[in-house]
Amino acid sequence: MAGIKSLVKDTAIYGLSSIVGKFLNYFLTPVYTYSIAASAIGVHSNLYAYNALLLTILTYGMETGFFRFINKSDNPKRVYSTTLISISATSLLFVGVIALTLNPVSAAIGYPDNKQYVMMMAVIVAIDAFVSIPFSYLRYLNKPWRFAGIRLLGIAINIILNLIVFLPIALTMTDGAVGIDWLWFSKGMVPADYAAISISIILGINVITSVVLLIMLAPELTCCRYLFDFALWKKMIAYSFPLLILGIAGIMNSTIDKILYPYLGGENAMADLGIYNANFKIGIILVMFTHAFRFAYEPYVFAQARNDGNDKRQAYADAMKYFIIFTLFIFLTVICFLDIIKYIIAERFHSGLAVVPVVMLAELFFGITFNLSFWYKLSDRTIWGTWFSLLGLAITIVLNVTLVPRIGYMGCAWASVASYGIMMFASYFVGQAKYPIPYAVGRIIVYFAAAAAIFAAMTLVEMPSPWLGYLYRSALLILFGLFALRFEHIKLSRLIPRRRE
Repeated sequence: MAGIKSLVKDTAIYGLSSIVGKFLNYFLTPVYTYSIAASAIGVHSNLYAYNALLLTILTYGMETGFFRFINKSDNPKRVYSTTLISISATSLLFVGVIALTLNPVSAAIGYPDNKQYVMMMAVIVAIDAFVSIPFSYLRYLNKPWRFAGIRLLGIAINIILNLIVFLPIALTMTDGAVGIDWLWFSKGMVPADYAAISISIILGINVITSVVLLIMLAPELTCCRYLFDFALWKKMIAYSFPLLILGIAGIMNSTIDKILYPYLGGENAMADLGIYNANFKIGIILVMFTHAFRFAYEPYVFAQARNDGNDKRQAYADAMKYFIIFTLFIFLTVICFLDIIKYIIAERFHSGLAVVPVVMLAELFFGITFNLSFWYKLSDRTIWGTWFSLLGLAITIVLNVTLVPRIGYMGCAWASVASYGIMMFASYFVGQAKYPIPYAVGRIIVYFAAAAAIFAAMTLVEMPSPWLGYLYRSALLILFGLFALRFEHIKLSRLIPRRRE
C-alpha cells in the first residue's frame, strides 16, 4: 500500500506539468476557435499529427529502454550519456535530411506552398526528441518538482506568446472569420494568407518554447562525461527497436485519422477536421490524467520489478483498479458538466459535441492498454506489444477508410474505440497466460456497469431547466463516488486531511 501511496504522490506532482499545463492550454482552445477558421485548425491538427508520429520515430523506444537499462546498471551515467548521444545524433541527422529534401517532402504531405511549416516542424520535433532523455533522467532521479517546473515554464511561455498574438483577434471576432488586422504585416492579405500566417506563428512559438526547454535542461546535459558505450547501445537498441514498431503503430492509432482525413473527408475535410479536433480538446481532461499517470507509473513499475515475491504483481493489480475507478469518475464529471464545458470552444464548433464521450471512451481503453503493457516490458517480450499495436493499427485504418466517407469524423472516434478495445482484450488474455497478474476483473466490470448506467441516466433524462439538470447529474456523479468508496471499504473520513496538533 505504501507503494501505491508513493505512486499517487508522484502522479500528482508529474501531473502538474500535464494536468495544470493542459488545463492552462484550455485558454488557447477558445482563443483559437474564435480567431482561426475551422479549416486552419484542421491544418494545425494535421501538422501536429505528423509531429507526434515523427517524435515517436526519433525517440525509437529509447525512453523505455533507458529506464530498463539504467535500473539494471551499476553505472547509470554511462547509460544516460550513451542514450543522449544516440538521440542527439539521429535528431541532427533528421533535421539535415529535411533541410536537403524540403521541396519534395512539403509537396508529398500537401504543403507545397508552405514549406516553412515543414522546416519548423522538423526543428521542433528534433529538439523535443532530444530533451525527452534529460526529462527521463529527472524521472529516474525522482525529481518530479524540477521536471514539473521546467515543463510548466515551457507551457507558460507558449501560452503567453499565443495570447499576445491571438487574444486581441479572439476578442474582436464575432463571425468566425480569420483576421490578424492588428499586425502590421497583415494589411491587404486575403483569408488564405491569414490562415497561413496563423499556422506559421503557432509553429514559430513552438520553436521558441522548445529552445527554452533545451536551455533550462542545461544542468542535466552537463552533469556527466559524454561516453558512448557501443556494446550497451546495441543491447538497448535490441530491446527498444520492437518498442519503436510498437510506438509507431501506437501513435498512428491516435494520429492516423488526422493524417488520412484530408484524403477521406471530402471537399470540406480540413474544416471538419478542425471541428473534430476542437471537440477532442473537450475530452482532454481524461487524457491529462492518463498522461500524468503514465509519467509516474513507468519508473514505478521498473523499480518494483527489482523486488522479490508476488507483492509487486498485487501492486500492479491495485494500480489498475484505482486507475479505472478514477478515470471513470473523470469521464462522468465531463459528461455531468458538458453543457458548461462546451463553451471552451466557439459555438460554431458545437456540431461535433457528440464525439466527446466516444473519444473519452477510446482514451480510457488506451489507458488500460498501457497499464496492461508492462507484462511484456518486464519479461523482455516486447515483440508482443508490436503485434498488439499492429493489430490495432490495422483496425484503425480499415475502419477509418470504411466509416469516414459515410459518417465523417464520428467514424474516426468509433475506429479508435474499436482499435483500443481489441488491443486491450488481446493484451489482457495473452498477458494472463504469459505473466499472470491478479487483476480484480469482477470489480472492474461492476464499475464499468455502474458508470454506464449513470452515463445513460445523465444523457437520456431531460430536466425542465438547466439548473435542475446540473443538480440531477451532480447527484448521480456523487452517487458513483460514494458507491466506489463503499465498494472498496474506504471511509470518507480517511480521505479528509486532519490537522496535526
